[in-house]
Amino acid sequence: MTAAVPSAYSLRRRLLAWLLVSTAVIGAIAMIDTWDEAVDTANEVSDRVLAGSALAIAERVIVAEDGSLEVDIPYVALEMLTSAAQDRVFYRVDGPPGTFVTGYQNLPSIPRREGQAAAFGDASFRGDPIRVAALARSASTGINSVPFTVTVAETTIARQQLTHAILLRSALRILFMILGAAAIVWVAVTLSLRPLYRFSEALSERSPDDLHPITERVPNEVQGLVDTVNSFMVRLEGALDALRHFTGNAGHQLRTPLAIVRTQLTLARRSDNLEEVQQAAEKADEAVGDAERILAQLLLMARIDAAARSTAMREVDLADLARAVTAEHVPRAAEAGIDLGFEGEGEVMTIAEPILIGELVKNLISNALLYAGTGAEVTVRVGAQAGGAVLEVEDNGPGIPRDRREAVLKRFERGEAGERPGSGLGLPIVEEIARLHGASLVLAEGGEGKGLKVGISFAVAK
Repeated sequence: MTAAVPSAYSLRRRLLAWLLVSTAVIGAIAMIDTWDEAVDTANEVSDRVLAGSALAIAERVIVAEDGSLEVDIPYVALEMLTSAAQDRVFYRVDGPPGTFVTGYQNLPSIPRREGQAAAFGDASFRGDPIRVAALARSASTGINSVPFTVTVAETTIARQQLTHAILLRSALRILFMILGAAAIVWVAVTLSLRPLYRFSEALSERSPDDLHPITERVPNEVQGLVDTVNSFMVRLEGALDALRHFTGNAGHQLRTPLAIVRTQLTLARRSDNLEEVQQAAEKADEAVGDAERILAQLLLMARIDAAARSTAMREVDLADLARAVTAEHVPRAAEAGIDLGFEGEGEVMTIAEPILIGELVKNLISNALLYAGTGAEVTVRVGAQAGGAVLEVEDNGPGIPRDRREAVLKRFERGEAGERPGSGLGLPIVEEIARLHGASLVLAEGGEGKGLKVGISFAVAK
């Protein structure tokens, strides 16, 4: 069952959505603040006109001969409050506490703090909201002063219109800012994504066999992605090379045993002699066995190549592992007339991939059993030495000439040409597994200068 592929999304639209949402929130906060500021501005303008009108009326208040207050209302002062909004204007003059002089007697006044000459506030008159200004003054009689209060009010139509005008202009500015920012982001993101488009085109125009690193110039934020893709392509090229190498080697190495099988089967089919048929079948069986061994080793080489890219290392007991593999080969050694033994005591821990190390020991023992010859002795040793774990497989057979030791570590190279079967992969497998584990491999003579001793040094697990 295939996993669901996440749906693609537009980076441009996502950035634009974030911008619009954030600027809308900021714009809403700004509009609230602008509303408060617009109200304060409209009140300030209205209050100045109201205060001027109240002052003009206050200057016309005088004390009559009987001590009462008289006022000649300067209607020019009230005309100061007229506007295109058709606001209505109201006034009232009060003398000493409890004394009404003139104007709209029911016009509400507003409280003033002590020592405050003028006060402003909102109220309601005849069902309409009004803005009220109250101005305290006194008229002199030459002997004493008579206090009085002038109250001037007007409806709030003009003030509301001014508030709405300020708010509308601010809203238009914010909307223009949002749309302008959105357009800038759209263009900036489009231009910024061009390197990605070129990157995509460069990939789509490549042939499937072209796995060279991508050299397109991209922004720093995307360079990590490009590096990852390049790294993947390098690994993919290595895997494809390993696959091509495997198929080429398999085709080359299996051609001979398969040809032998076909030849022997043909001879068996044509022969009427039972003995000749049996001999042909035995040779075909041997060829099949050789092909099986070659294929197994080729598959192991492929596994080593894969493990070089992804290996699960853990702590293992090298002595216990080598002892177990040696015990598995004792029956085969006895059939070949070879004395196979193991030397080593206690635990020798190292960091390794157990299956690959098992194959390493198996190939060393198989190689020794194959070439040491009947009557030879093969010894597997494991021990700790100079801060490292040492694995040795020694035999007293014919060995490998000194000038051939470097060559036999190459694939399909053999130590000597002879009738003994072999694919030339045993020691190369050992060398590659050792290299994968960071271990060193040394080929030397065995005891008394006879045979071959293969020594591998691992790091001891801490």
